[in-house]
Amino acid sequence: MKTNKIFSNALFAVTLLIGSLFVGQHMVAQSKMMKEDTKMVGGAEMYPSKTIVENAVNSKDHTTLVAAVKAAELVEVLSSEGPFTVFAPTNSAFEKLPAGTVETLLKPENKKQLQTILTYHVVSGKWNAKDIMKLLKKGDGKAVVKTVSGGTITIWTKDKEVYITDENGNASKVTIADVNQSNGVIHVVDSVLLPKS
Repeated sequence: MKTNKIFSNALFAVTLLIGSLFVGQHMVAQSKMMKEDTKMVGGAEMYPSKTIVENAVNSKDHTTLVAAVKAAELVEVLSSEGPFTVFAPTNSAFEKLPAGTVETLLKPENKKQLQTILTYHVVSGKWNAKDIMKLLKKGDGKAVVKTVSGGTITIWTKDKEVYITDENGNASKVTIADVNQSNGVIHVVDSVLLPKS
């Protein structure tokens, strides 16, 4: 009787051990699956499971862009399913504009103009660097793309760098490509793109 009890206790202990090992392995596998391929932008990790807005608010390099998106009441749009490709100007890109431009654009009476400028940086669909390079190959190194605002931008490449030219002939360089989002992709640019007024 004693032997049976010892045997059943040992069997129970082994079953518990196997069970805990299985659970442990399952948890490790799940945490590996949950680990996201993030990119650092403005000192913060950008998570592919978060929306464009959720990620942008964490970037120290995009505080002006975030303020502009809020002032233009575009938070809901850029938080929607999309997908969108956003060419996101940094704070220093906004600083290149003539003095007082940003402050003027952020005024409530200029909301419509601000919306046009911001949506000029957005293209429908998810265009990763690979897709853009295919497009450029088709167009002999240049591609004219329609933006959400209705205007067009010209994407081109030089010395393995990708540039975007706005309707006024101003060029902006892509400094960080393929920052994936749950509702699209961000490419960080070093200048603000301006549509023809």
